[in-house]
Amino acid sequence: MTINRRDFVATVAASSVGVLLGSEATFAADSSKESSMPLKLNSTFKIEHSLKPLTFDPKKLHGLSEKLILSHWENNYGGSVKTLNSVRKKLSEALSNKDTPPFLYNGLKREHLMRTGSVVLHEVYFGNLGGNGKPSSTISKLISEGFGSFETWESEFRKMAQGLGGGSGWVILGYNYEFGILDNYWSWDHMHSPAGTIPVLVMDMYEHSYQMDFGAAALKYIDAFFQNINWEIVEARIEKARGFKWA
Repeated sequence: MTINRRDFVATVAASSVGVLLGSEATFAADSSKESSMPLKLNSTFKIEHSLKPLTFDPKKLHGLSEKLILSHWENNYGGSVKTLNSVRKKLSEALSNKDTPPFLYNGLKREHLMRTGSVVLHEVYFGNLGGNGKPSSTISKLISEGFGSFETWESEFRKMAQGLGGGSGWVILGYNYEFGILDNYWSWDHMHSPAGTIPVLVMDMYEHSYQMDFGAAALKYIDAFFQNINWEIVEARIEKARGFKWA
């Protein structure tokens, strides 16, 4: 039997429709199995985030202006806090509605992931500013144990930051509790987070973190950042992270 191209296309199209209809029928059947009882939504959905106050006087930073810091804290970090609260509300509403399509719910979860990363990383970032940039012998030893020397660690950290200049992302010194080591991690956006790792020093390389003061001169911002690291905070974070017990 000979079949022409038109008949072939029509046959394939009809088959595809049948598959789609069958899939929708299956989805409908699965959905009908969901409980009609109202879902209980506890603190995970109802938590209300608020801006953490700065732990330092932005007027006293070296090479980073008060105007830059306050704009970054209020508009960029603050914007993510507000959005995360809004996303949590929309998630609870969408989950409570059994007719919410999975693809729509997953879109909200993607935004939830991104805004969570933004809020957490910004809080760690601002938390490790306000120092004199001079590491103690203790922190130098801790970092040297993993990298060979403090200078080796700083060289890699700076190089990673330079590579992100003019774009977006984060440089993260983290304690990987799975491996039991300190390591530097590259992050292109708020959703790139190293697995099994607690951030102990975070550097924001999005342009909003330096453009107001330095324009496109990311290298000057990197130098200024190092002058303001609060190494006492970093040391405390490392000690706390090393005490974390992974099951």
